[in-house]
Amino acid sequence: MPFDFSTVDSGATAWVLASSALVLFMTPGVAFLYGGMVRAKNVLNTMLQSFTVMALVGVTWVSVSYSLAFGGAGEVIGGLHFAGLANMDEIVPGFTGEAAQVIPPIAFAMFQMMFAIITPALITGSAVERWRYGAFVPFIILWSIMVYAPVAHWVFSPDGWAFKLGALDFAGGTVVHCNAGAAGLAIAIVLGRRTGWPRAHMAPHNVPFILLGVAMLWFGWFGFNAGSALKADAVAVWAFVNTNTATGAALLTWVLVERIRYGKPTALGAASGAVAGLVAITPAAGYVDARGALAIGLLAGLGCCLAVPLKSRLKLDDSLDVAGLHLVGGVIGSVCVGLFATGATNPAAPDGLLYGGDAHQLVLQVAVVAAVTAYSFFVTYFIALVLDKLPSRRNRVSSQDEAVGLDFALHGETAYETHRPTGA
Repeated sequence: MPFDFSTVDSGATAWVLASSALVLFMTPGVAFLYGGMVRAKNVLNTMLQSFTVMALVGVTWVSVSYSLAFGGAGEVIGGLHFAGLANMDEIVPGFTGEAAQVIPPIAFAMFQMMFAIITPALITGSAVERWRYGAFVPFIILWSIMVYAPVAHWVFSPDGWAFKLGALDFAGGTVVHCNAGAAGLAIAIVLGRRTGWPRAHMAPHNVPFILLGVAMLWFGWFGFNAGSALKADAVAVWAFVNTNTATGAALLTWVLVERIRYGKPTALGAASGAVAGLVAITPAAGYVDARGALAIGLLAGLGCCLAVPLKSRLKLDDSLDVAGLHLVGGVIGSVCVGLFATGATNPAAPDGLLYGGDAHQLVLQVAVVAAVTAYSFFVTYFIALVLDKLPSRRNRVSSQDEAVGLDFALHGETAYETHRPTGA
């Protein structure tokens, strides 16, 4: 159906464009967060991965991924009708609401691109300090096309099977966080543990970087969640308020658990708690009220805080806790939609089980979370395994490069002169 450009609402369009910029700002936030969490000899490589993702996915999204996610009427995958951002004078298939009539399709495509960028950037945290840059690049290209685009189609496109069933994901709890968390788990398994982990001391080298990264994420997340309303209305306001409420509740819960278990709250714990809350409220931000946001934040802070240490027991080197924060947080938030959603916040949402609704939505949320998690894990595992079998694309750096540090070994530079190898 042709888009009538005479009906464009400049206010709604400006809201979407500003929100797009905020969401893009989150990916450098990931770079600082992850850069601070690794050892000093790997900080540049770690941060460069996030910036490389911005470039790679920026190209793949425009070329083909947007069309696969939102073009065509298939329930599993879209078509190539919008490849290269062609036919941007047509309404996105299946969209019938007010936003489809007042926001130019190209603005919607750019907003969605920012989600497609940050998702694989999150994955990199599972593989830091050992992932070869030459294998990382093709992985991101393949993953954005083979994993992100189909999952986005299932959940976000009105033609997707999960959307048609009535699954609710306001801003990407399943599409972004369960997806990234499951993929991170798979890549961590394929790559194996860092040399010396968990015996060697691998503490974060720069906690202020971590706090700066979380501050950037917290700020950008308002565009992530409130922007998903696609206009500055009451639902956007609720999403904004709920984002801050859940994040604060999760942060406080995490540091309280630390205080009880270890005797001292930590800055790293506060940062992790904030991320857990941001992740968990994402699918629910525009569907719940403040009470629901508080509950989700509390559950996320507690659940993620208890989940993160499991990697040591399982001997699984999910280096920067992508599964512990994003998979667990995404599952908590997505399932909680079925408990706490209320039509008083968003008339388009059925009431959750604790707000007078039945169990149907809860069961549906669980089913979609399971489907997305399983698909992402197994396809990611397959992609990584295939790349690892190619002689020129092996995933892992050599033990010598790992010992020297990826900054100098792969890029010939260091963040700090004190970490430049002797004689270099």
